[in-house]
Amino acid sequence: MDLATIIGVVAALIIVFVVQALEGGHASSIILLPSMLLVFGGGLGAAMAGGIMKDTTGLGASFQKAFLAKVVASDKLVEDVVKLAERARREGLLALEDAVKEVPHPFLKRGLQLAIDGTDPEELHDILHAEITAKKKADKAGIKIFENMGGFAPTIGIIGTVMGLVHVLENLDKPEGLGHAIAAAFVATLWGVLSANLLWLPIGNRLSRLSALEVDQMELTIEGVLAIQSGSNPRLVAQKLRSLLPPGGKPAADDKAKKAA
Repeated sequence: MDLATIIGVVAALIIVFVVQALEGGHASSIILLPSMLLVFGGGLGAAMAGGIMKDTTGLGASFQKAFLAKVVASDKLVEDVVKLAERARREGLLALEDAVKEVPHPFLKRGLQLAIDGTDPEELHDILHAEITAKKKADKAGIKIFENMGGFAPTIGIIGTVMGLVHVLENLDKPEGLGHAIAAAFVATLWGVLSANLLWLPIGNRLSRLSALEVDQMELTIEGVLAIQSGSNPRLVAQKLRSLLPPGGKPAADDKAKKAA
């Protein structure tokens, strides 16, 4: 599990409350249920209104993915593909039928099964790329709802502040409570800006980054499966896939290429 999002969000919230304390304030002065309910509930409602119900029902899964998703190293994927290429080179493509069951990557497993079943290389390429296209569309919809919430939250916070100030003006005959009422009115704006910039937009960015990594690995997988299907030399397979890796993922692939040679 990659902890970047959890650490980032928690650290940002801690800093907010620490700064509040250093300025002589109390956490209870900014944790106001009406303001938080308006910002979070209103933001979600506005985001729902801009999409379809399926987008909202997938919100929980997207939220969980943002915080708990496991990032699979691309170099590990290359190692697995090269091992399969070595076996296919020695024993033939059909020998991978048993090995496919133990492949941990679902997309690689599906690609290999298509290859083993004798799917034409062009058709295999088209089928797997169609799956990538479908994934991009699904991920985009999941990301969009968080971006929408991040866009609506500050404005809804301002609505809460205006509502609070209206309440203040209604009670000008009670000057002893005006200071507290005005401060409470601005808490809605605080939560609107805070939730957008410390929660919703970072989550949207995180999901976008995860989607890009997954798509890159899927495209890497397609190249590997096609190379295995064509009976390419494992050393060449390793070199080809290694060239598609970002700099941080190449050392392990280099070691594997040497072993394959």
